[in-house]
Amino acid sequence: MQSTAPWPYPRWIAHRGAGKLAPENTLAAFKLGASHGYRMFECDVKLSADGVPFLLHDATLERTTTGKGTGGALPWSQLSQLDAGSWHSRAHAGEPLSSFESIARYCLHNGYFLNIEIKPTPGVERHTGEVVAAHAARLWKDAGVPPLLTSFSVEALEGAHETQPQMPRGLLLDALHKGWLETAHRLECVAIVCNYALWDRTTVAQAQRAGYRTLSYTVNDEWVARHLIELGTDGIITDRVDLFSPGL
Repeated sequence: MQSTAPWPYPRWIAHRGAGKLAPENTLAAFKLGASHGYRMFECDVKLSADGVPFLLHDATLERTTTGKGTGGALPWSQLSQLDAGSWHSRAHAGEPLSSFESIARYCLHNGYFLNIEIKPTPGVERHTGEVVAAHAARLWKDAGVPPLLTSFSVEALEGAHETQPQMPRGLLLDALHKGWLETAHRLECVAIVCNYALWDRTTVAQAQRAGYRTLSYTVNDEWVARHLIELGTDGIITDRVDLFSPGL
């Protein structure tokens, strides 16, 4: 049966802050996305070696910072000194990695919504889910709408569920593996977030009948966005904050 629970989040979600227009997962990206009118942002969160949640997509540092090796193998004191902007453009040279706490406070201060993808370093999946969920619960304790916690890692979502069961969760999928709805049910998820190509009338109906909200990544073409809206999906994660008006 389709869920009638309120869905507090906007349809349009800025991927990693501002897509490709700014260095991903940085405060600069969030500010740029906000300047285009976006009120909800997606970001990737993992743990430093000393347990500080911070924003980074890849397991390794080379692509988006001046660092080398596995991000989760370094303490935050070292990670915080890296340049996470010069790879993108000269205009962003010197932009630091963002701690989850600083991004959370930016969103809370401005009334923005957040989709936290729990992106654990391999080997610490469950622990990462536990810690990220605990930090999110603490930061949003006296605030309004809590962040949506999502992950491809079932272990990370299990950790989040066991530690902070009241925090809303979403299962990320790049393929509809056998038992995908059952997995979402076991984790008490409120949403399923798919590669947009996986959604059609049948799969959307399956998910919605089971009570889940339906979100898509990463939608950068107008025809795809129109198709997903026609299907009645609930959320669109995009890099093209310059193309799509979040008021649509």
